[in-house]
Amino acid sequence: MVNARVPRAKRRAFWAWVFKGAPRATWTRGGEREAAQAIKTAIDAGGAPEQAPRGHVALVGAGPGARDLLTLRAARLIEGADLIVHDGLVDPAILAMARKGAMLISVAKRRSKHTLPQDDINALLVREAKAGRSPVRLKGGDPLIFGRGGEEAEAARAAGVRVEIVPGISAANGTAAAAQIALTHRDASSIVSFVAGQCKGLSDQNWSGLAGKGRTLVIYMGVKTAPQIAEKLMEDGLAPDMPVAVIENAARPEMRVLRGLLAGLPDLVESEEVVSPALIVIGEVTARDSRHPSESWDLSRLGTLIENDPGFRWDDGEMK
Repeated sequence: MVNARVPRAKRRAFWAWVFKGAPRATWTRGGEREAAQAIKTAIDAGGAPEQAPRGHVALVGAGPGARDLLTLRAARLIEGADLIVHDGLVDPAILAMARKGAMLISVAKRRSKHTLPQDDINALLVREAKAGRSPVRLKGGDPLIFGRGGEEAEAARAAGVRVEIVPGISAANGTAAAAQIALTHRDASSIVSFVAGQCKGLSDQNWSGLAGKGRTLVIYMGVKTAPQIAEKLMEDGLAPDMPVAVIENAARPEMRVLRGLLAGLPDLVESEEVVSPALIVIGEVTARDSRHPSESWDLSRLGTLIENDPGFRWDDGEMK
């Protein structure tokens, strides 16, 4: 009946009205007959009743990288979105989930270099929502942990736009799981702190007590400021031999887990040419025997040993 009377161009809006609009609300409060009659009337009229467009903003966490670490709600919103405003760290495989015809706008940010200033991103989201669209603001990790989701939510609410926030697995949680580092451990840590490593006035902040015995410190965006971070923590009383781990490209095939001591953190980052995205974890938990299997594989060394063995032939893959 619907296909025969409601034109194809109006069906998407019709079903959205049925399941998200007045009929659903009427049915929920017990007006089954009233809801059914409203739907029948709309079908006879050739579509949902005309109404002023009312969009909303969805702030969606894309998790630490891998597509299968998305929440079900995040996946549903991405697949149904007409417009996705996304960060630069969102994996291309996640963006590929967008439906055909969806508009994707990158607002990638790098240190001191932003594709679009934050105020302009806020304005874009509000403008699109007021035009009747419902943009998905897609962010790596969780939108409310160093994702500036709070600012975007405040701007939308101030403009009278409804906001939906969909949490994601945070970069800290995803990194810890991928590297098999327990951020809390009964024998090593009962306190976890998250800090931003590239915030303004880093040297003036008081970090004493954030790391040390029984504590774990997770530093976001700290690759470029690793020397200042190490110096700052030691000045605030943290022992130079406190264990640290640097995790690059967590939860991705190219992930690296590098370990060392606080005093050697700057040299570790420089010598290993660590690049973002990377997190720094400081605390005794990083020295426990929980290493990811990839850390024990030195593939170049393995290849050299195989190639130099005169009894090995690649043709059948067996030692002769």
